[in-house]
Formats: sequence, structure tokens, C-alpha cells
Amino acid sequence: MMQVLSVASECVPLVKTGGLADVAGALPGALAPLGVEMRTLIPAYRNVKAAMGNGTTHDLGPLFGGPARLIEGRLGEAVLYALDAPHLYDRDGSPYLDAGGQDWADNPVRFAALSHAAAQIATGGIAGWQPEILHLHDWQAGLTPVYLRQMPGGAGIGTLISIHNIAFQGMAPASMLSAMALPREEFTEGGFEYWGQISALKAALTGCDRIATVSPSYAGELLTPEFGMGMEGILTARRDDLSGILNGIDTDAWAPPYKTPRGKARHKKALRREFGLPDWDGPLCVLISRLSHQKGLDVLLEALPALVDHGGQLALLGSGDPGLEAAFKRAAAHEGVGVRFGYDEALSRRLMAGGDAILVPSRFEPCGLTQLYGLCHGTLPLVSRTGGLNDTVIDANPAALGAGVATGIQFHPVTSSALAGAFARLHVLWRDRTTWARMMKNAMAQDVGWDVSARAYAALYKDIASSK
Repeated sequence: MMQVLSVASECVPLVKTGGLADVAGALPGALAPLGVEMRTLIPAYRNVKAAMGNGTTHDLGPLFGGPARLIEGRLGEAVLYALDAPHLYDRDGSPYLDAGGQDWADNPVRFAALSHAAAQIATGGIAGWQPEILHLHDWQAGLTPVYLRQMPGGAGIGTLISIHNIAFQGMAPASMLSAMALPREEFTEGGFEYWGQISALKAALTGCDRIATVSPSYAGELLTPEFGMGMEGILTARRDDLSGILNGIDTDAWAPPYKTPRGKARHKKALRREFGLPDWDGPLCVLISRLSHQKGLDVLLEALPALVDHGGQLALLGSGDPGLEAAFKRAAAHEGVGVRFGYDEALSRRLMAGGDAILVPSRFEPCGLTQLYGLCHGTLPLVSRTGGLNDTVIDANPAALGAGVATGIQFHPVTSSALAGAFARLHVLWRDRTTWARMMKNAMAQDVGWDVSARAYAALYKDIASSK
């Protein structure tokens, strides 16, 4: 049985702000049948600690200004460790932001502590268990290789960094080197220095044995200036160590409340009623998203008339940029548009069950999970042709329609005119009820679970271990 420690800043069902949490929560169960014992390390935020209760504890000693210990609990059938360091994590607000929506000023130290704890565990911090591989997720775990190199036995531990979104790189001023217990001799262009600052992500990209990201297309995009966010040079130099492995979803947890496409009708009727939308003979499009520039929602606003003027409707659930929230609130004056602001897991499931199409017009999307939820519900994805959206949605072009394999609509580039053109295609497909029904069946038949990707990760861990 291979021993792996997954290190993440969030994990369902305890704490979630995005898709990273879903991945961290799903991987241990998906890998267990493949001979991989994965344990998970996350910070003991206030709500996490409350949920963990009184479990077994492991003392780590002082850590960046205060005492630290691990609280041991369960993540399904797997072991979960929560890093209990009250001076870093016992506070109101989200994992990353204070109550005013600003980054915690000590975020660099908070997540350096997570990385340091991972390195301690890997080098004997827990009696009777030691991982062969550390699977690190995003910049929050990115400094782990640096700390490993400072500890006896650290060189024998394999490391993998998964990039879930390269836009977030964990930057900190050079003045924090001492506070973060980082070696000044590695603050170089070949180490974790980036334009005069500390970059936790760069520390991982230069220091890990292998690099993975969450879709094959995104792996290719990261080698370009458009998507590499300044790290494309490092990634190009290490392209032989870079893999693109698609995320999956928990198909049991996200199973639709119907077995065939016919079952969607009553959920659509209920969703229209909930959002105050009239019973039009057109496609009901749903959108569940953080409201941001990355997600292409400014483009959606511009293209919205091409949807609603031809009988289409929009039901939106999301929150984020105040300007976008205000713009969608104004858009909801149209009888074909309904909006809800905030995060509501139950409502997101009702949207998936009742919608005809799920919109994901992102400018970039490393993998995306929303379109996967849409596929298994027969809620056809209308997506931009980027990242994991490109890898998971089969565009309804003439060839795919002729072969009977289409599962959605792709568009490119991310402009209002291109999206308006996609809405025009949507209306044409919607009016062809036979084709639409076939596409729904195709979508619901897609394998969007973790089996294939779990096998890819297990093979990657084996490859890393054999090289150590």
C-alpha cells in the first residue's frame, strides 16, 4: 500500500470556497481501491476544529509564533489531520479573507505553517506513519519542498504539486524571509524569488519532483504567455515533468433526481417558479459561479439579449464583484432573467436539475466542475473553448452531430459576438427536439467520475516513488 499525504487549504465537507475542496475531498476514496492510502492535511480553521471534536492529537511544538498540534479525524474512510495553530487559524472570516473581504495580512505565514507541518509529518512527525509522497495543492502548500530540504530524511520524500489555478501564486515581500523561516540562499531566480518577492507557487514549480494540473488542455495553455501568468518559462523548461489530469466529481453525491431526461420537466417547472420566470417555450439557462472577470460574466451581460430576445431565460446564482452583481440585478428587470446572490449548495443542485443548459463562458478555466455536474444532469454545457471545458464538452458541430456524440456547445473567442453566436446555435438545437433529446442522453452517459483520473494519479505517484 503506497502512503501519500495530500496537503490542501480546503477540503469538503469541512471547508470549501472552490473546486479545490471537492478534489481534496474526493481523492482519498477514489485512490483507496488502487492500493493508495491517502491521508489529508488541512488547517484547523475555527469551523473545522469545531467539526473535528476531540480526536487523537499529535504535538508539533512551536510553529511560527505559537503552539501547534495535529488533530486526527476521519474523511470518509480515510485519515484527516487538521493543523491546530490557534494564533494562525482561530478567527472569523473565510480561509483567506477577513470579515471585510480583504486578504489576511499574515496569509504568507499561515500557509507557510501548513507547508512546514507537511514537511514535519513527512520526516517522522507522526509515530507509526510516514508518507512516501506529498501531493501538494496550489500555492498554499507550495513551500513544502523548501522545508523538506532543511530536514533530515527530506530528500527521500517524493513531491507532486497540483496547479488548480495558476493565477494565485502566494506572493510575499522579501522582508518576510525570516518570519517564514525560509533560507536566504534559495531566494534566487532558480529558487522561490520572483521579481524581488517570495513566490510560494514558484517554490513548488522549481522544487517538486513532478507538476500536475487539472486538465490536459490547461497543461498546454500554461506553457504560453497568455495563460502562464509569468510562470510559463519555468513550466516550459519542465514540460517533461508536467501532466494534465482531469478532475472528476462524486457521481453518487451529484446523481440527478431522475434517471432519464424525461424527469427534468417537473424540476424545470419548479425552478421557474422559484425564480419568478414565466413559462416560455425556450431553453432555461442556469449559471452557478463566482462573479468575476475570469468567468467571462461581463461578456455574458453584453450577449444576454441574444438569449432572452428569442425566448431563452437565465437563472443565476453567484456572488463576487460588486459591479457585476449590480449589473445582473439590473438585468433581472427583464422578465426572462432571475438572480440570487450568495452561495447556496441546495439551490445549486436545484438549478442543475431544472436547467436546460449550464453556462460557463470563462476566459480561462483550468478544469471546471460545473460543466461536469451539468453533464450528469443532462443540463447541456454551453462553454468557452478553454482548459478543461475543451476536454470535457463535445461541441455540437456538424461532425459530432452527424456521429451522434455531441454533449454541448463550445464557443471561441470569449467575446460578446461569439457568445451571441453560441446562443443562436442553442436556439436552433433547442427547436430540434430529437437532437436535443439525443444530446441530453449523451451528456448523462458521460463518465465524469474519478476512476480514470485516480488511475492516472496512482501511476504518477508510482513513477515519483521509483525515482527517489
